[in-house]
Amino acid sequence: MEDEKRFAAFLRGINVSGKNKIPMADLKKGFEKLGVGGVKTYLNSGNVVFSCKEGDTGRLAGQIEEMVQDEFGVNVPVFVISGEELEDILQHAPDWWGDENQDIYDNLIFILPPLTFTDVLREIGEPKEGLERVMDYKNAVFWSFVRKDYQKTNWWSKTASSGIAGRLTIRTANTVRRIDGAC
Repeated sequence: MEDEKRFAAFLRGINVSGKNKIPMADLKKGFEKLGVGGVKTYLNSGNVVFSCKEGDTGRLAGQIEEMVQDEFGVNVPVFVISGEELEDILQHAPDWWGDENQDIYDNLIFILPPLTFTDVLREIGEPKEGLERVMDYKNAVFWSFVRKDYQKTNWWSKTASSGIAGRLTIRTANTVRRIDGAC
């Protein structure tokens, strides 16, 4: 439909290490039951692109969280972003992020509201100089680190285990670009 917008939903922590298992075909059906269209899933880690008229991403995230709980018995945070907003974020990527250097691992961290980058930095701390870099833009953080030294970085373990870990969802540069292309 003409007045529908494209969105991406990132479900945090599904199909990770055998936990919160949700088949992507079933997840797609769950989204369709919400009345959204053009539903496509990417990879097996909770990446969904869809179209709808609703413009309130917070409301959409809440509806998706409720559907996932009802349909699959899984309680996971969901981050929803419009295709336009995702494109804007990627257009503001720093030069050092997402290039072809195989020694560097590039991620995009999405911060679930009401958390802010200031909250994240306060909890996790500064990146380790020479090993990792971060730069925030809107509700996202570009994060790159030296692959072979990931265990020495400050952000690696803390993004998964800190008090705010459940309010962040992380995707690789390649995954985000692929999803952006589908939006």
